[in-house]
Amino acid sequence: MEKLIINVPEGKSALIKELLKELGVTIQQEKIDMEAFKEKILQIPVWSDEDVKPIEEARSAFDSLKPVQW
Repeated sequence: MEKLIINVPEGKSALIKELLKELGVTIQQEKIDMEAFKEKILQIPVWSDEDVKPIEEARSAFDSLKPVQW
């Protein structure tokens, strides 16, 4: 048996599953380990206001630049 992964357009999933079942294809739903997912999410760092401040300053400095006229 061959494993196939397909991207299905939004709203067509039920139709595609029905057609594939008629052809004898078995469909397995991917199971998500929620505990592992939560643990990974908790590892994402959070930026403080001080971390973001240099980025905002650079953006405002960049926005204040005026193009040179020739």
